[in-house]
Amino acid sequence: MNEATSLVRVAVVQFDPQVGTQNRQSNLDTSLSLSLQAVNNGANLIVLPELANTGYLFSNRQEAFQHAESIPDGPSLRAWMDFARDRQVYLVAGLAEREGMQLFDTAVLLGPDGLIGKYRKAHLWNKEKLWFSPGNLGFPVFETPIGRIGLLICWDIWFPEVPRILTQQGADIICSLNNWVWTPPPLFDEAGKCMASYLTMTAAHVNNVFIAAANRIGEEYGGRYLGCSLIAGTNGWPIGKVASPNEQDILYADIDLSTARSAPIWNDLNDLQRDRRVDLYDGMLGYRHHPRLPR
Repeated sequence: MNEATSLVRVAVVQFDPQVGTQNRQSNLDTSLSLSLQAVNNGANLIVLPELANTGYLFSNRQEAFQHAESIPDGPSLRAWMDFARDRQVYLVAGLAEREGMQLFDTAVLLGPDGLIGKYRKAHLWNKEKLWFSPGNLGFPVFETPIGRIGLLICWDIWFPEVPRILTQQGADIICSLNNWVWTPPPLFDEAGKCMASYLTMTAAHVNNVFIAAANRIGEEYGGRYLGCSLIAGTNGWPIGKVASPNEQDILYADIDLSTARSAPIWNDLNDLQRDRRVDLYDGMLGYRHHPRLPR
């Protein structure tokens, strides 16, 4: 990847997809409309929330199954693929995936040439365990012309191994798809950020990686979603604002993904990559170090 292609305008889309088969088309239409708005504002990497076409809070496994679709033949996926191809952009979106009789909470990465890859949520939250199977694809990082892209979904960010494994495999940016819900109170601090905002910022900071986190808003069956989408820089701080808890929004950041590959040298004696005690814990974490990254 040369310097010209490492410059990316990232957009994270925050909106309110509602569960119910009667809402699927409107959810999809909203995701496409907001993605088009992002493209018209120059974005070439767009991140939608978890389960962006279905809403989140299914009442039972049968309802989850009714909302699910296969990859790559499902109608939502085809619409998103057509969008990415027609607009020559990269789109990350969450959906309920059906494979045989199994259901997965899945994120897909789409580009101008179609489906690049998918990630199945490894850490299932609450009632998700009643209908989804745990992800079985590991934590893949996808090579693209604009950079190396990793994916995670919602509850995954509470497990520091996930962003660490992705970055140690060479991710320049992690796209985080979310339906952040209730956490132990207070839900927000005085700055208006939720705990997931800080977890995202911390993960970006300690791994020297960009994280584009798209969350949803609204309520379903009494459950509230927390908003607070953000794009974190490699230093951990948000690039621009953190989205509000309850308003539809699109956040943008113009970033050079190649800077994520620079060793985070803090002073003459400390460097995040070189200070890692790989002799003690890499084998236990079980990931493969990317051959082009410094040790």
